[in-house]
Amino acid sequence: MRSARLYASLCLLLAPLVLHADDARLWIPQWLGAQYTFVDQHQDSLHAPYSGDMSLRPQGDTERSHTFGAYFGVALPAHFQFYLDMEMFKGEGVSGATGLAGLTNGDVIRSGTVSLGKRAYVARRYLRWTLPLGDDAAPIERAQDQLPGEEATRHIEVKIGKMAVNDDFDKNRYAGSTRTQFMNWALFNNPTWDFAADTRGYTEGLMLAWVNPAWTLRYGIYRMPTEANGQKLIDALSEAQGQQLELTLQPDPQGWALRFLAFRNTASMGIYREAIDLALATGQVPDIRANDQPGRMKYGFGLNGELPLADGGDTGLFMRAGWNNGRTESFVFTEVDRMLSGGFQLSGVHWGRPQDHFAVAWDVNALSRDHREYLALGGNGFVLGDGALNYGREQILEAYYSFAPFAHVTLSPDLQLVHNPGYNRDRGPARFVGLRAHLEL
Repeated sequence: MRSARLYASLCLLLAPLVLHADDARLWIPQWLGAQYTFVDQHQDSLHAPYSGDMSLRPQGDTERSHTFGAYFGVALPAHFQFYLDMEMFKGEGVSGATGLAGLTNGDVIRSGTVSLGKRAYVARRYLRWTLPLGDDAAPIERAQDQLPGEEATRHIEVKIGKMAVNDDFDKNRYAGSTRTQFMNWALFNNPTWDFAADTRGYTEGLMLAWVNPAWTLRYGIYRMPTEANGQKLIDALSEAQGQQLELTLQPDPQGWALRFLAFRNTASMGIYREAIDLALATGQVPDIRANDQPGRMKYGFGLNGELPLADGGDTGLFMRAGWNNGRTESFVFTEVDRMLSGGFQLSGVHWGRPQDHFAVAWDVNALSRDHREYLALGGNGFVLGDGALNYGREQILEAYYSFAPFAHVTLSPDLQLVHNPGYNRDRGPARFVGLRAHLEL
């Protein structure tokens, strides 16, 4: 462990000295990029006859968030690569980043069960290895966690270390980055997919992939947190783990894509029905955390599609659908048991600004019967808890315009409208206006 930290520190120290990151030579640390994202978001006041501990603030709120990142990599012998990413977060989300299943600023880190502080931290630290399965190769451009060069179009890929699960699974060209595309949590990921992560969104584990020109099969197993929305991860995969399997079909790299995702989590989680039955028997408010027991499972499925229409793929459609068993406690990402979303991106080439684009999307989130009864009885999750519930599906509409005034900078005005926030017909609608500034080098 000490030698690994020393090596990572050496990479970080030497990386700024490398002037030509596009010449990825062995043993030479490469600076792959840096980013800064600023979000200023305002939540209007909303109709709210009652509120709970985790409700949207009825009087409204305005908050700002900042994220900083620097990304490094080094090519090693025998097709190995090592990556190290440093990040820092400052600021808050509106209403404390609670009160919605589809939270409105995906760049916000929830406070969780511990104080995370505002210092720089290691976001990713992992080793990547590829095994070519043929002679055909394609050029690879420099990008975050991607060294430039060539890579076999057919290969085996292995990643081990600290990473974000959604770096490799549930990707979508039109709705996959909260820093440049849709900001709502229900649009840049499938919210029914409760993927393993700490409060900041990272974990440790292993990813295996069999990559082919027309299809890819991926499997990942990762450490789960010790408690819902917790920062500490379980030490042993034998005690708790998050597993996912995804098949991607994409006959043409620039054409349509379909991804089929399945996941299963094992951790110390609660069962909504058991928490409800105990509360009804004792006359108390149900508490899902008090029902946590090791070895319980949560599983689900997701579908993810993208369809380029024109402009070299810069204009196109996307959709997602998801389902999880809804019986076991929502544990990591957010509180959604069923969802359906779809959207459209239009290239700015049609009005003489090829670097700009306009996008709009719609999402519907739903809960299982047990999950909604738990909230109706006054129970709290880790993002929801109005103290009561008049259930209705949470419906989200988001639109943004990405304006590139000059190279490396985008400004994105963003509008979001949420009906039945937190699945509650008695509250809302909730309106959000935001401005995002993103610098990427």
